[in-house]
Amino acid sequence: MNTVYAVGLGPGSEEYMTRQAWQALDKCDIICGYTVYVDLVRDIFPDKEMFSTPMMKEIDRCRWAIEKAEEGFNVAMVCSGDSGVYGMATLLLEIAENHENIEIEVVPGVTAALSGGAVLGAPISHDFCVISLSDLLTPWELIEKRLDCAGQGDFAMAIYNPRSKKREDYLKKACEILLKSRTPETICGWVKNIGREGQIYEIMTLRELADEKYKDVDMFTTVFIGNSATRRSGNRMLTPRGYDRKCEL
Repeated sequence: MNTVYAVGLGPGSEEYMTRQAWQALDKCDIICGYTVYVDLVRDIFPDKEMFSTPMMKEIDRCRWAIEKAEEGFNVAMVCSGDSGVYGMATLLLEIAENHENIEIEVVPGVTAALSGGAVLGAPISHDFCVISLSDLLTPWELIEKRLDCAGQGDFAMAIYNPRSKKREDYLKKACEILLKSRTPETICGWVKNIGREGQIYEIMTLRELADEKYKDVDMFTTVFIGNSATRRSGNRMLTPRGYDRKCEL
């Protein structure tokens, strides 16, 4: 039985790739995925057959991978970050439901909430949630509801897809929703190009983030919103877990 691997690459550079992900790519015959993600591994596996498609061709890409597996090839579908967090694992599993002669193996990777959080320090070390501001597949009204509920629940947050050319004001809208339940001084941060060339980050307040002083925030950026206990420690963002510091030696 041939296999399609849904492989999470992590942020992009080889050092963030798990051993399991590397092994899956090494033993497959074909690597496929969104063009940007395929390019991340092209130089690492130069002898592999590569197949890529642009955005909005996810269904075609998954069908192609499954067809190749049925022809006798092992295929790796690569995703940035984790294959199950806004990745292709779910779609592959859905499409493969009626293809009993192939196997889908999900290979996890380091998602941006974790790799970006490490750059900032420890912003999500207590209860947290991950919310995408992209409304391509999710109605904006539902995204608003999730933001509002997460704000009321005092969750630390990792915000994916915060701003694009077509959604320039979505991050500002999200901040305004959160300001209903968070103070303007809530500590926030963002990291752009995590683990890649040109990585930059900033720490600021929720009000500063809402005022759109940071135009560098785009689709390659992950935004972190602290909870009521999050604080700034030098150039780090820190969300305490609640240990009794009286026990310190």
